[in-house]
Amino acid sequence: MLRKKQVIDRSSQLPTAGCLLLCLSSIAYCLSACNSDYSVGKKKGYFRIEFPEKKYQLFDQPGYPYSFEYPVYASIIKDTTFFEDKPENPWWINIEIPHFNGRIYISYKEIGGKNKFDSLVNDGFKMAYKQHVDVSTGIVDSPMVTPSGIEGIYFSLGGNTATANQFFLTDSTKHFLRGALYFDATPNSDSLEIVNAFLKKDLLHLINTLKWK
Repeated sequence: MLRKKQVIDRSSQLPTAGCLLLCLSSIAYCLSACNSDYSVGKKKGYFRIEFPEKKYQLFDQPGYPYSFEYPVYASIIKDTTFFEDKPENPWWINIEIPHFNGRIYISYKEIGGKNKFDSLVNDGFKMAYKQHVDVSTGIVDSPMVTPSGIEGIYFSLGGNTATANQFFLTDSTKHFLRGALYFDATPNSDSLEIVNAFLKKDLLHLINTLKWK
């Protein structure tokens, strides 16, 4: 059974989760019971990579049901396709990070109607586990609560997976937002590890500054 970890940096300790967090934690234990962590081998050397200075800007466009801060070395474009289909609403975006050939996919769904809360949560776990379990050396799903009281799960995936970092955030009644970091490169955990570590801080900053409207 996977051991839960706190993914938010110690410099930004988060408050204890409420009832929703307990619910998400229970789901996490059930869905991850058959998975286990593996030890991490000795790190290999890397070519020197120039990292930009970390600065952030606000995304707060009219009509969007959420706002957050994202890096100044990234740009946001509207997502117009989802697996060759159109997104179900106009609030799906891609955060392009050209310096690293990376992209953060942000999808949003309003809870209600066909979008049942339990189904959205289950889909969030399936996107992390079922699509990557064959190549992953370990998946850790960590419950979290932001300074604004928004709750969710952060997924850290080891091995040569297409994405090493995924998350979803929700208020359980209206909003459900999912994010995943991908690279336009062949998955290689050794060469991408240092970049993933750098951009994970940006993901956590996005998460901690997210607000619903």
